Amino acid sequence: MDGPIVLGLETSCDETSAAVLRGEEILGHIILSQDEHQVYGGVVPEIAARAHIRVVDDVVNGALKQAGITLEEVDVFGVTAGPGLIGALLVGVAWAKAAAYGLGRPLLGVHHMEAHLFAASLEDPDATPPFVALLVSGGHTLLLWVPEWGRYELLGATRDDAAGEAFDKVAKILGLGYPGGPEIERVAPAGRTDAFAFPRPMVSGGQKPGDDDYFDVSFSGLKTAVLNQVRELEPDGLEGRVPDLAASFQAAVVETLVTKTMRAVTATGCRRVLVGGGVAASRALRSALRQALGPDGVLLHPSARLATDNGAMIARTALFRHLRGEAAPLTLTARADLPFPGLER
Repeated sequence: MDGPIVLGLETSCDETSAAVLRGEEILGHIILSQDEHQVYGGVVPEIAARAHIRVVDDVVNGALKQAGITLEEVDVFGVTAGPGLIGALLVGVAWAKAAAYGLGRPLLGVHHMEAHLFAASLEDPDATPPFVALLVSGGHTLLLWVPEWGRYELLGATRDDAAGEAFDKVAKILGLGYPGGPEIERVAPAGRTDAFAFPRPMVSGGQKPGDDDYFDVSFSGLKTAVLNQVRELEPDGLEGRVPDLAASFQAAVVETLVTKTMRAVTATGCRRVLVGGGVAASRALRSALRQALGPDGVLLHPSARLATDNGAMIARTALFRHLRGEAAPLTLTARADLPFPGLER
């Protein structure tokens, strides 16, 4: 496949990742996940930033070696500029700025969540707009209408905890490992989804289009409901109840996300849904969305490798922006609250 050679660098949280693309073809791709955070049950920002510094050169060199090219052959540099952990972001931004300046190449600052939209297109040529997009990660939950690349209408978002964050916190409450989503999905099949009547936040029969909470989600109350249930059960011991707790919690999150997504499908008239972000790897979520969409619907999603944070999605988004004639100045800096480009409210 022809096209410029793009190097994408991702350091927004606890994955250090670099990818080399020629056009939309992945030539090399390294993802190095940090294990240091497992003992804490969540990402420690300072530890994450220091870990990125230690390995970023090796990760980039590994991607270049897989691609069979040298750094001098890269035409465009793309890097996650936000949102994310500011210290972690600065590691990648500083590296990419130095490389772009030293080689005289264009530099693109990429929005992390826009990149999650592009991830599936690297494997599936049909993963292109129009579609309703459900972006669910550790830090964000967004429901978008995407009529074309670069144009995004925000339908709903989380009002507190993101879905991935709720999974992490509940997994910690249940004494499971980190990250929480895969751990809860691992034990949930042995439990009953109706064992505990956990709430479906901001989902009710009385909501109607135009209401402030019609598309929005909230997971803090659900997390608290699990915590209260665990405290009630603890005197008699949690042994044997963890699968039921995990299954009931996961069912509540999935039902909430699917309900909100299907409201967006009805509102837009588009039965093509793309799910992206780390929680997109959830088999339970994908299965429920497929069932809700029915035989005339289309569910688009990346593989598990491209659902989590990765450099390939950053490179793909940088390519899109580069081909539109965009470039970032060398004064580019990281922003933890970077606005979503092209977002209409």
